[in-house]
Parts: sequence; structure tokens; C-alpha cells
Amino acid sequence: MNKDDGHEVKRELTVGEVAARSGVAVSTLHFYESKGLIRSNRSRGNQRRYPRGVLRRVAVIKVAQRTGIPLSEIQSALSVLPEDRPLTVEDWGRLSKSWRQQLDERIAKLTALRDQLTGCIGCGCLSMRDCPLRNPYDVLGTEGAGPRLIEPADGVSEPETD
Repeated sequence: MNKDDGHEVKRELTVGEVAARSGVAVSTLHFYESKGLIRSNRSRGNQRRYPRGVLRRVAVIKVAQRTGIPLSEIQSALSVLPEDRPLTVEDWGRLSKSWRQQLDERIAKLTALRDQLTGCIGCGCLSMRDCPLRNPYDVLGTEGAGPRLIEPADGVSEPETD
């Protein structure tokens, strides 16, 4: 233990302490560790011990997950950061900047989807009133299966203009 301003500060935390402090289940911490997102050391009794900096790392993982960033991308981003110190403000700035474009693209796609929900989705069914206007002669059927106006073949949804 270290002394910090007259208070005892444990250098390493048990899995239960990390779970309580981070708001993440013990099983989730084990999962994160198995995916290489966090790491622990083993005590002489073979129990997991986490460096205090893991709390900040878990917080970053939780925030990134809430924005929809896949765990594989989170792991990739965290893998270039040193594990021997807590994440810094600069580290967070780099991580959040790299994820911002993805989040902006996801927001644009969701906004376009929301705005198109009440209209034709270009499925080629020719059964909705809008279909003869938006998809005469099932032209969109040549582009592939599925709702072409919402999920085009390249995966990028273009907002409709009338």
C-alpha cells in the first residue's frame, strides 16, 4: 500500500473491488480479460489482482460500448496504449477522436432510417401506394434483394430527396 495525502491506497484491487468500483459484473471483467481488453496479475494464491488504472480502462470500454463500437475495435484501440499506467486525458482524446467519425456515420444512417420509416423502403413488392412512384417496374429489384432505399448494396444509406 502507498500513502497518499495521509490515506492508505491499495496498489492492486481484487476482482470484486474492481467490479464494485466500476459497476461491471465480475463475469464481465473475466470476459474483458479473455478478450485482451484488460489484464490482471496473479497473487501467490493465484487470485486476480488488477492495477488501479484498470478502473479508467473499464470506464472507457463501457463508454465505447454504449456508442456501439464493437469490442474488437475497442481492443485494437486499447492495444496500442501502455498497460503500465492509467489512461490519460490525451489517451482518451485520441480514442474518442478515432471513434467520432464512426459515431457520426452511425448517427447519419439512423437519422436517414428514422426519416424513411413511414415511406417506401424499396422492397420491390409493388403493393404499397408509393411503390409505383418510387420503384416503377421494380427497377430497384435489379440492385439486389431487400429494402434497397434503406439498405443499399454498398451499405451506405442515402437520404431520399423528393
